[in-house]
Amino acid sequence: MSSSEDDTPLVKMNGRSSGGQSNAKMNGATATNGHVDPGVSIRFGPVQKDGDVQMKDAGGANGVSKRKGRTSVINSKSYAEPESSGEDEPLSKRRRTSVKHEDPESDEDVPLALNGGKLPKASETAIGDESDSDVPIGKKLTAEKKKIQVKAEKEVEPSRKGSKPAKPAASTKKQENGVKKESASAKQTLKQVKAEPKSATPVKKNGKAAPVKKEESEEAEDGDEEEESRWWEDPTKSDGTIKWKSLEHNGVVFPPPYEPLPKNVKLKYDGIPVDLHLDAEEVASFFGTMLNSTQNVENPIFQKNFFGDFKDILKKTGGAKDQKGNKVDIKEFSKCDFKPIFEYFDAMRQEKKALPPAEKKRLKAEKDEEETPYMYCVWDGRKQKVGNFRVEPPSLFRGRGEHPKTGRVKARVQPEQITINIGKEAQVPPPPEGHKWKEVKHDQEGTWLAMWQENINGNYKYVMLAANSDVKGQSDYKKFEKARELKKHIARIRKDYQKNLRHGLMAERQKATAVYLIDQFALRAGNEKGEDEAETVGCCSLKYENVTLKPPNKVVFDFLGKDSIRFYDEVEVDLQVFKNLKIFKKSPKKEGDEIFDRLTTSGLNKHLSQYMQGLTAKVFRTYNASHTMSTLLRDMTATGTNAEKVKAYNDANRKVAILCNHKRTVGATHANAMEKMSERIKGQRYQKWRLKQMMLDLDATLKKKKGAKFFELDEDIDNEWIKEHQAFLVEEQRQKIKKKFEKDNEKLAADGEKEMKASELESRLETVKDMEKKFNKENKTGKVEAEGRGPSVEKLEGAVTKLQQRVENMEVQAQDKEDNKEVALGTSKINYIDPRLTVVFSKKFSVPMEKFFSKSLREKFEWAIKSVDENWEF
Repeated sequence: MSSSEDDTPLVKMNGRSSGGQSNAKMNGATATNGHVDPGVSIRFGPVQKDGDVQMKDAGGANGVSKRKGRTSVINSKSYAEPESSGEDEPLSKRRRTSVKHEDPESDEDVPLALNGGKLPKASETAIGDESDSDVPIGKKLTAEKKKIQVKAEKEVEPSRKGSKPAKPAASTKKQENGVKKESASAKQTLKQVKAEPKSATPVKKNGKAAPVKKEESEEAEDGDEEEESRWWEDPTKSDGTIKWKSLEHNGVVFPPPYEPLPKNVKLKYDGIPVDLHLDAEEVASFFGTMLNSTQNVENPIFQKNFFGDFKDILKKTGGAKDQKGNKVDIKEFSKCDFKPIFEYFDAMRQEKKALPPAEKKRLKAEKDEEETPYMYCVWDGRKQKVGNFRVEPPSLFRGRGEHPKTGRVKARVQPEQITINIGKEAQVPPPPEGHKWKEVKHDQEGTWLAMWQENINGNYKYVMLAANSDVKGQSDYKKFEKARELKKHIARIRKDYQKNLRHGLMAERQKATAVYLIDQFALRAGNEKGEDEAETVGCCSLKYENVTLKPPNKVVFDFLGKDSIRFYDEVEVDLQVFKNLKIFKKSPKKEGDEIFDRLTTSGLNKHLSQYMQGLTAKVFRTYNASHTMSTLLRDMTATGTNAEKVKAYNDANRKVAILCNHKRTVGATHANAMEKMSERIKGQRYQKWRLKQMMLDLDATLKKKKGAKFFELDEDIDNEWIKEHQAFLVEEQRQKIKKKFEKDNEKLAADGEKEMKASELESRLETVKDMEKKFNKENKTGKVEAEGRGPSVEKLEGAVTKLQQRVENMEVQAQDKEDNKEVALGTSKINYIDPRLTVVFSKKFSVPMEKFFSKSLREKFEWAIKSVDENWEF
């Protein structure tokens, strides 16, 4: 857009919301990369103070603060957004409640902890195609994404000719002064706005509250063989509201009852061992067992919440007493010593870990046998795997990110709290003896088998079918088909929001700007959070301090996103978008006020649904991820080994993850894992050198033929490292022999045969002693004698070639692992990239599916694996 174009005059903003003040100031930012076109940057570098650009009309300093629940300046009542066309009225004048969990997503590979401390330097996080390139990958991806968008719009244009025309836009006839007057509905008083229930629980037709579904699943396991259901060949079959006609299952598995601590294991208060009621002792054990989880137990909020609940339990159960029966008043958390409890449970863990493999196998078999009846249900006559049939055991709530309720006690769930959903003709599973179910339902519209309400957040937990079940597969299929359908409408949507960036109504301009940000930068929609939820931010809930403007068109986003992961990005936007954001931040707005004060997530999704049934902001992420991956794969020519092909796939996946801002913190074990991998590679290079020395042992003239350099030891391998590595190899071989001996004895015992004696083990360990002698001789003489049966130069040369290939594969894998340390590839691959695209890559380049999907994921995406060939396109 031309910078010379003036903004369309806007309706004056009269109202302001009084949001909470920020807790920490944010410095301004220097530009870390340039963007020619609107797109996504991957720079996570901190904002630099000396580059800050203060906007004259900003009305306050930019800062980073936690999001606080919106409060009204008049009173504390909550009101709903009116269903009339009064969305032009500033939302600060409206009172509304928190909308919980509007954008649930399954982020298996996204970390739950906040990325604390300073953000890494750009040089530490840069991921590029060429190591010597000066062009940031964010800029490359921005231009690449823009090309993909333009190409997609051209491809979709012919198919849109036969589609229905878009609904006519609302009249934008301007008044003489160029400003469209606000509608009467926009001037409603607060008393005229309909009240909305405070609960985020949806309401069913009968008026009863329906809990919000929280689907959970576990890894799928093999079930019995039966006739295959190829439902994806006729997906319309499951479009009705009735999900099943018959349903049978055996209920849920309850956690075992609490086992009291031994009499010599006590909580100490101020150095004195105290006796507790069993209920209080169980809660103390929750904290004591997790002393090694420092990120939780050293968290002041975790400690405060736990101790508050612990004191309540003490009060209800008669408190604590010393060994003489005198009452001990537990008042200070700092005086509580949980170490005796931790040491007891840690000893039990070590004891269990040290059990012989045969005993572990026996215990597992017993547990599996007990749980087998609950693992499957019969759904419309078909045996289906159940996902999470176990009731959650009592424990301490941890929460995602900086959850304000972390450390609270999750109470034990009783049968009286559980509702069973089952077929009318089926036998209702009996509850535990002495108990009864809360209710038994026959809800054929529900896909859940059992449900209960947990005590921390009041959320409902559901027992659902497993990820590889027909029902879950159909859900995934519809999700990606909906994203494919968006292809037909995306050009019109982009054309409309570009036009409405200059709309005369503030509400429409905010709506267009939000859709632009969601589409171009993969921002989540965001929704209002209550006081009892982690304070995270999305597009619609961006606060004044989350956005820093740097003329002429750079925008810095800095906020806590999903799971309290810090989202930091500096991007270039259209000039009109920059102008709009400047207007949205205009005085008297200040820290704590919302940028999009006339827009809600529900209002935005309602607007999007006018283009396509079921379209929400979340669908844009799935569409952009899948379409980008589709375009990258279409132009890809993966060659070489499987490891190199997998890296090529991961490189494309990484671009998608970066475009979608799927970030993760570098794991605490990453550096150690990389060091181990480096040592393994170094060890393989050492073995390659040994093989070459064996070749010289057989034919000394090779040194002249191949050149001395061919037989030289790598510079980074010295004598000290060789001795350490030799000791490692000796010990590794010793452990292998011992494990093999134990396994052979277990097999003999299982077959009823006599076990081998210890003397047999000693005999086997002789090879280890021989290895030590051989290494010592090599170190003294500097020569390596040829090994193996009938060694020859040709055989050894072939072994060197294989070892070199292995080294190259390991180096590719190591580089891939390093490149992925801050990018959550799993989130993109599992939740946003259509799995059929991965199948296409697998079939097109002859790479086994096992390289991309684990066993459970292959079962989850069976519909994708069996439904497409290498020519399928998103």
